[in-house]
Amino acid sequence: MSGTIVNNVARASGTIAATPGGLDWSTAVVTGSTVTVEAGRGYFINTSSNACTVTLPSSAEAGDQIIIADYARSWATNAVTLDSNGLNFQGSPDTYTVEYSTVGQSLNIVYSDSTKGWLPVSDDAVAFDHTAPPLQRAIFAYGTDSSSKVTMSNLVNSSGVVGSDVTGVGSVKTGGGGASYGGDKGIFGFGEGASDWTAITNLVNTSGVIASDTAAVSGASGRYTTACSFGADRAMFIYGYGWDGSANIDFPKANLVSNVGVVAADTTAAGTARRYPAATRYGGSDGGKAIVYGGAPSASSTNLSNLISSSGVIASDTTGVGTARHGLAGSPYGGDKAVFALGFVSGGSYTAVSNKISNSGVVASDTSASGTARDGSYGAPYGGDKGIMAYGTNAGGRLSVSNLISNSGAVASDTSGVGTARHQPMASGYSTSA
Repeated sequence: MSGTIVNNVARASGTIAATPGGLDWSTAVVTGSTVTVEAGRGYFINTSSNACTVTLPSSAEAGDQIIIADYARSWATNAVTLDSNGLNFQGSPDTYTVEYSTVGQSLNIVYSDSTKGWLPVSDDAVAFDHTAPPLQRAIFAYGTDSSSKVTMSNLVNSSGVVGSDVTGVGSVKTGGGGASYGGDKGIFGFGEGASDWTAITNLVNTSGVIASDTAAVSGASGRYTTACSFGADRAMFIYGYGWDGSANIDFPKANLVSNVGVVAADTTAAGTARRYPAATRYGGSDGGKAIVYGGAPSASSTNLSNLISSSGVIASDTTGVGTARHGLAGSPYGGDKAVFALGFVSGGSYTAVSNKISNSGVVASDTSASGTARDGSYGAPYGGDKGIMAYGTNAGGRLSVSNLISNSGAVASDTSGVGTARHQPMASGYSTSA
């Protein structure tokens, strides 16, 4: 008999242990809150919906190896905690908490001896080196018409044509946020409901169909807010104005949305809390960044901005550029840039001015816009590299107009409205198919 044995080593006990090339990977993705793992195996851990505690074997021999990997790039949202189950981890007893909470992280550990116990061979994050595919279609939904809050929606095709009203789904809401997630889907949520603040959300599938209500996650604050996508496939609701249990306040809050549309509880957001800002994604070499601009802290318009990294980290305030205003709209354009336009200026005037955002997140000075001055509009991408802003209100009442944004960031003049005139709708891009 001839041949060779590869990717195996002999344990001190005389048994055969697998080396990295011989690991047996579990084919079932772990989605539960706990899992007990075995030596010589690899595991995909999906924490999109919940954190996960990984219990290591209670006994081990030198050379035993285990690998776990961030299946859904969600460990930053819901972390993985290791329970070393009576054995040491890097020389520390299992009374210490060992947590991994970095997007795209993988952990390769090997057992050494009773002194040091389990040791990481590597625990690096794997970069996500591509951007989300361009979105071709958009959808506007919800808002307030001339007399009441509504649920209807309007689809926008890949040429920027707004369709007629589609019968609404879910509870009425206005002043919430909308954004894409999962690469080709959308989510609407938060704002003011039929009689009070709401944190209910509604998912939008790749065909532009709005799902029924998803109950608010525990700890999510109902409020006026805005939303944006970031990373390759995640989203965020950020800032807003609502009830904190004792008074209406500007909320310094954010709620992350996983790549499967699960909304996380409130987290504290860096920067100045404010109502009626706008947010949108942008990005050059890393197309997964976002920016929040404008708004009204304590009811006074601002031109502050806050950058959001591709992992969802919100930066501190950037000194404002352009006309201070709130109730504005934002949209990406050109594949890596963005633009904000429209809004209300403290003191009682509406504006149609716009500000371009470079692919490094720099806000440009004002550009005169040709559309109708108004606030309460929302923006979304369409056509792969263009954008659209629609609806809103001014001194003349609710409006049914839209303005297309070219792939060079030029805001076009008004297109006569299709669909019910309304104020404070939400919008999102969806679908990578034209």
